[in-house]
Amino acid sequence: MANELGRSTSPYLRQHADNPVEWREWSERAFAEARERDVPIFLSVGYSACHWCHVMAHESFEDAATAAYLSEHFVSVKVDREERPDVDAIYMAATVAMTGQGGWPMSVFLTPAGEPFFCGTYFPKDSRGGMASFRQVLEAITDAWQNRREQIDGIGKRVVDQLGAQQPTEAGAFDLGRAVQLLKTDFDPVDAGFGRAPKFPPSMVLDFLLRHHRRTGDEEALAMVAHTCDRMARGGMYDQLAGGFARYSVDGQWIVPHFEKMLYDNALLLDVYTHWWTLSSDPLARRVAEETADFLLAELRTPEGGFASALDADTEGEEGRYYVWTPEQLRAATDDADWVIDLCDVSGTFEHGTSVLQLRQDPDDPARWQRVRETLRRARSSRTYPGRDDKVVAAWNGLAITALTRAGVVLEKPEYVEAARAAAELIRDVHLDETGRLYRTSRDGVRGTAHGVLEDYAAFAQACATLLGATGEAEWFRTAERLLDRVLEQFVADGAYFDTAADAEQLVWRPQDATDNATPSGVSLAAEAFSTLASLTGSVRYEAAADHALQASAAIADRAPRFAGRALAVAETIAGGPLEIAIVGDRPELTRTAFTFAPWGTAIVSGEPGLAVPLMDGRQESAAYVCQKFTCRLPVTLPEHLRRELRPVD
Repeated sequence: MANELGRSTSPYLRQHADNPVEWREWSERAFAEARERDVPIFLSVGYSACHWCHVMAHESFEDAATAAYLSEHFVSVKVDREERPDVDAIYMAATVAMTGQGGWPMSVFLTPAGEPFFCGTYFPKDSRGGMASFRQVLEAITDAWQNRREQIDGIGKRVVDQLGAQQPTEAGAFDLGRAVQLLKTDFDPVDAGFGRAPKFPPSMVLDFLLRHHRRTGDEEALAMVAHTCDRMARGGMYDQLAGGFARYSVDGQWIVPHFEKMLYDNALLLDVYTHWWTLSSDPLARRVAEETADFLLAELRTPEGGFASALDADTEGEEGRYYVWTPEQLRAATDDADWVIDLCDVSGTFEHGTSVLQLRQDPDDPARWQRVRETLRRARSSRTYPGRDDKVVAAWNGLAITALTRAGVVLEKPEYVEAARAAAELIRDVHLDETGRLYRTSRDGVRGTAHGVLEDYAAFAQACATLLGATGEAEWFRTAERLLDRVLEQFVADGAYFDTAADAEQLVWRPQDATDNATPSGVSLAAEAFSTLASLTGSVRYEAAADHALQASAAIADRAPRFAGRALAVAETIAGGPLEIAIVGDRPELTRTAFTFAPWGTAIVSGEPGLAVPLMDGRQESAAYVCQKFTCRLPVTLPEHLRRELRPVD
């Protein structure tokens, strides 16, 4: 049998197509082979931009002896976690339960029934520091499989039973004030952000705090956002030359990043910086929002109009090589090197005397900095560019469409809205089939085989609803309705939301996770999309669906609000109204005012009279109508009057 990954549409899997390991994709055929041979499955889960995934691949999966041992004793299955988040979620839960921690690469050993009996993450080729080598692990698993089979089968069944029984069922109300107080307790007053190193960009929590400030006037909430956004944007986690944020900071001061750049982080942070600018007019907020949007268009946009998933951390086998500088490299690139060394703290902040560029204060000569920035960016472009995972993920493109649409209207950048529309057209035309099923990924305009999960449907539905407000094109409203109707049909059962559809592949248990982590949870996104559609339609069914979805996150928000940021943001919008705004006629100045000054999350529709959206029914006068539950105030025709209508009530 040969390695089968060369036929995959996943760039991550294709990276392993030349391994001597006889990899299989996740499929019933792989499990049938394991049953027929009566051997366990070695499941390796990772993603394209994962540094340690590349390390383990180089050390073990490119090794002929290791590959031969795997071929003799296992069926080896490779999974792209971004393509199959359902598979990843199930076996990550098992890994955390069995080892107390998780991460990627994830290395799990399964029975032919898919039951996990041994879990880990990265295993080195040679044992060190008390960690067994990968070969030692394989030999121990083989021995246990051959000599203690009954014990292994029992472990697998117990893990599945225990994790299946732990699915969240709690529901309750949100205490938004308590959540803010808990976040204040966890806030780092010196270096900003929450908790200790490593620090991840808390985009959804920041969005919640901005919405909370907008509703209540809480200045401490706004100050936490301002401090965090300032420190993130001025540190090494932000690409000072080309824009865009790295995945996280390995230290607590936002200096040294883990260099991979993810679409979802940059989409979420674009939205946060745009939102922050609407409330503060801080020039840093606008600059970072524009640079991040420009990064998305310049470096992640695909020829088909979608957005690629990520840029790798590594080039030429070294993490961060593309991004870091030595003083000597700067002197070779620009006559202003000494000024840059001082301005950007080039003092050996990374490895081997290299530094990531920071911009801890604004330069005293902005024009000079822009000239040098462009010179350094051109010099950097001669380096080997990081690998790009160019698969298009429906959910993450949905986040990008929403963020680019808002930024395009608010910042008066129509090219952002056009890019958002093009991405939405790709998802609609390629990922969505005639039955209403949404597929998770595509590459080169070819749809993948993995079915969409709840986050894909909900994020794209919200994107369509946001795009409706900027374009006045009713097709986006119809698409959003179609997606959410399928959510109610396929993702809700026994009073609970699930992450996989009822007609999707049946795994060892059906995942449901209400945690907002690196990306918003599917159920939080569903709450947001249903709330928006309820505002556009007056539908009691959608309103109830939003409330139902939101309740799934209430217990998490009460205990650990850092992991319920999107749910809390949606709860804030609902607590404040929510508002509905209908703008009749070609009134871009009113549309921009609505997007800029209405509470974030407000349902906005703009278009000509007769637009087939219920909130527009019967409206003929060219004006803006501010409503709550379809009860509207007097129409206004001037931006300053609309802004007055949207002013928070003291």
